[in-house]
Parts: sequence; structure tokens; C-alpha cells
Amino acid sequence: MTAFLPPPRPGAGLLPVQVLSRREGGEQLYGLLWRAGPGLRMISSAVLGGGIGERRWILNAQVSHGYRRTDPDRHLATLAHDAGAHGNGVGLITAADVRAYGYARDGGVEATATAGLGVRGWAAAPAEAPAAVAPGTINIVVALPVALTDSALVNAVATATEAKVQALLDGGYDCSGTPTDAVCIAARTPAPDTDVHAFAGPRSLWGARLARAVHQAVRAAVRP
Repeated sequence: MTAFLPPPRPGAGLLPVQVLSRREGGEQLYGLLWRAGPGLRMISSAVLGGGIGERRWILNAQVSHGYRRTDPDRHLATLAHDAGAHGNGVGLITAADVRAYGYARDGGVEATATAGLGVRGWAAAPAEAPAAVAPGTINIVVALPVALTDSALVNAVATATEAKVQALLDGGYDCSGTPTDAVCIAARTPAPDTDVHAFAGPRSLWGARLARAVHQAVRAAVRP
């Protein structure tokens, strides 16, 4: 991947974003790369680097609508390496044009969202035979300037998901998301003599800020 300057956007302090470009299969595709460096740990549902742990970068890579690779984790790791991102990281994929990302900041919390809504619906749907799903995907990346406990990180994922659904409904979409939505929450690594926050629900201090930032970012990303 090669990098180019993105269009003017509000600056991100904790996790600045870099827009990447590459040619793949004769198609021009793009990516968003955040270089976290040391001192941040993340919780993610991503196919690469998911779970909880310290991570040094996040890549949200656009893939073609006909994506058929069965090794997306290896594909994402290669793309990150080619972009100069090394060490453990988080890799997300989407068929959406990531250059149209939505960004919001609230009380020091930063949220970025990319949205592809070609395949959308409600999470609790009638039982049916599994079908192949195109990677349309709403991907959400959030950064907090404070440390969270493990349980608060899990709580933050739930809060971000609630805010995403609220943003979709407010935007006129009759759905809770797509079957392949993913999220990544980054927070400071707990250190001696620093506050570690135990709550990230929507009525907690940092959870409320996270919810508002995610809501604004998703609304911006899904706006026609």
C-alpha cells in the first residue's frame, strides 16, 4: 500500500489516521491506518488481532465487492506489513470506500466509522440456512485517553454497538447493522498510580462520551 494525504478532516489526537491506496486485481482500493505505538491496549471483534491485548496499529482495509479469500487475517497482515505497520495489530475489512469515513470527538474520545449498508438487517432474524455474506460492513474504531478494566472494555463494545444502532435509526435505516459489522476500542494500558475506570456504560462519564462520538461518526458515515 502507498499513502496519500486525506481530504481535510478534524484532526485526531490520540490515534491520527492515514489514508492508504493500493491496486489489487486491477481495482483501486483504499485503507485507513492508525499507528498506536506502545501504551495502548484494545478490544476488538476483528478477524485479525481480535480479543483483548496491547496492539500497535489498526488497519481498516477496503476489499472488492466480490471478495472470496478464505484467509482474510493473512491478507490483512500482508497489507499492514506493506504499509510499514509492524508488531501486533488489528485488521478490519469492508467493501465500503473507507475514504468516506465519519469522524467525531467528544470529551477526548475519538470515533471513526466506515459504512457499507448493501446487506443490512436486524440482529435477531428468523432462523434460516446460512448464506454467504458480502463484506459491506460497518466498522467502528474508538480511542479513549484513559485506562479501562477488562470488564469496562467489554462494556465499551456494548455501548458503541448501542450508539451505532441509534445512529442507524436516526438516519432512517430500519436495521441494527450488517452481518459483518466489527468494532475496535483502544484505551490506555493501565499503569501504576493512574486511574483505571471500571465502567463504560452509556451513563458513565467515559461511556457517555464514547456513545456520543460513535453516534456522530456513524451518522456521518451513513449520510447519503
